[in-house]
Amino acid sequence: MKNLNIKPFIYLILIFSGVFWFSVAYIRGLNLSDVFDFFKVLPTVAIIDGVLIAIFIKWGWKLWIFKNWLVPFPNLNGTWEGAIKTTWTDPQTGQTPAPIPAILTIKQTFTKICCVMRTAEMTSYSFSEDFKLESDNQLKQLSYSYTSKPLTTISDRSPVHDGSIVFEIIGDPVQKLKGQYWTARKTTGEIIMTFRCKDRLDEYPQELGSHPVGEQYSNRG
Repeated sequence: MKNLNIKPFIYLILIFSGVFWFSVAYIRGLNLSDVFDFFKVLPTVAIIDGVLIAIFIKWGWKLWIFKNWLVPFPNLNGTWEGAIKTTWTDPQTGQTPAPIPAILTIKQTFTKICCVMRTAEMTSYSFSEDFKLESDNQLKQLSYSYTSKPLTTISDRSPVHDGSIVFEIIGDPVQKLKGQYWTARKTTGEIIMTFRCKDRLDEYPQELGSHPVGEQYSNRG
């Protein structure tokens, strides 16, 4: 992700490397003014740095002590719940359907974020994800493109398609994602999501209700 604070990260590594270098040399009784002894410590310091970087990328970046100055983006891991308000109109009735219940599951690491949105009729998988963060412009956004795969039973009225979403990140800590989407089918709409839980749900919760468009077609049948 392009919003990583690279300079502070590099400075932090250099500081810790220096501390480890002198500590290892002291424990081993080495003289760092001697070139041979100086480079003799290098493999150990490199291993320690590698382990710490791996721990930071996997877990450490989530700690509050690194927030903003080192890690500029929020931790959005978990399941989000809300609704999709589409501008699409049913060609048979000319009406816009009611808000569509949906969940958004986010898997995020220090360098990657993946988003999966589910409704009762489709699942969409993100690609080309990124944050857009500009403190001077008070801008906090998560944007991504996605491929939507509806159920095969409704492929006649809802084929596979691509689209994009831009979410405004609201709150600190974040409790709401509010955004707009548009698709290759020339449909648009708004999405509002609120945080549900830290676990990532593997399927759409049936208690959220059925898809309103699916209900309309069932009633006609």
